[in-house]
Amino acid sequence: MNFDQIVDRRGTNSTKWDKMEALFGVSASDGLAMWTADSDYPTAPCVIDAIKHAAEHGVFGYSWEHPDYLNAVAWWMKTRHNWEVDPDWILTSQGLGNAIALCLDVWSEPGDGVVIFTPVYHEFAMKVGKNNRKVVECPLALNGDRYELDLDDAQSRLTGNEKMILWCSPQNPSGRIWTDEELRAVADFARRNGLLLVSDEIHHDLIYPGNTFTPTAIAAPEAASHLVTLTAASKTFNIAGQRTGNMIISDPTLRAAMKKRLSQLDYGPGMIALSMITAAYSPKGAEWVDAQVAHLQRNRTIFDEGINTIPGVKSLPLQSTYLAWVDFSATGMSHDEVIARIRDSARIAVSPGPGFGTGGEGFQRFNLATQGARVEEAVARMQDAFRDLQ
Repeated sequence: MNFDQIVDRRGTNSTKWDKMEALFGVSASDGLAMWTADSDYPTAPCVIDAIKHAAEHGVFGYSWEHPDYLNAVAWWMKTRHNWEVDPDWILTSQGLGNAIALCLDVWSEPGDGVVIFTPVYHEFAMKVGKNNRKVVECPLALNGDRYELDLDDAQSRLTGNEKMILWCSPQNPSGRIWTDEELRAVADFARRNGLLLVSDEIHHDLIYPGNTFTPTAIAAPEAASHLVTLTAASKTFNIAGQRTGNMIISDPTLRAAMKKRLSQLDYGPGMIALSMITAAYSPKGAEWVDAQVAHLQRNRTIFDEGINTIPGVKSLPLQSTYLAWVDFSATGMSHDEVIARIRDSARIAVSPGPGFGTGGEGFQRFNLATQGARVEEAVARMQDAFRDLQ
């Protein structure tokens, strides 16, 4: 499990590396890709073995959400998250982004409002807009290093035309883990306002020591009638390119509606993706994830200690995810000035904070799921790019 061995992803049709010059003006020849959320190291050996086995078999015909796959997902949720999931609750989407789009399609209409708590994963607002729904931003309150809910403020922003909350747990981009009390409060807020709660829990496996993640379904079991949980092995095992995720829906009425739409769209999961996920959600996969988290913790320490030496710059302490949320507001620089230094001087492609909605101003998001040497290099480049502040 060598997470520090450099893997050259350039020229492999990698979105993260091969599109960063077109998107951010940073050449892959001398730049560092620290934006989109995938990892720079290979997936778990057990997953690679599953691909090899499939290749050796040589037949790639139709498959379906077979019991081995469904039971593996249920086993993972039970052993890693203490969540008893009936395999019948599990539906398969073409990844988390597709799952969000499906939820919008099934449970809202064009013009309906969709609540998001910002700053939050930029795809939430993008998916809402692409589907002709209306984004209803409810800003989180930043109290020191910690984002907190302000549900009274959120209530004041509702018009009665909202149908859904897109909820992020753990929180992206800040890495905040919500408490059970906060999860219950959000679930009750959804109930009182007649809103479906769609909980994106894709980063739930990447939890740092000393922190505990609770699925929304466990914290707020009373929310089952208006809760859809979205999960995937994609971030955990760096297999996002397989475009496969899960919609876990315990309520039979909600589940039937989604199953009907999937049938109408003639959607079926890919055979190799299911084999990879079945292999990932196993004891060997769990051992690999634990090693990965230890690697990410080392990277987090290197990054935070180095970045926080730059006057006016602060990396918020992560409880989860591999996505560092860095506050540049105390430098007094505009977003354009900060980005110019990161892009032109440090030659790093990052995810711009304003893209995460209200509250993202002054921030940039850095992906730490890479080799330690690259994190060290990124820190050195950032310190040099902002050296005049020293």
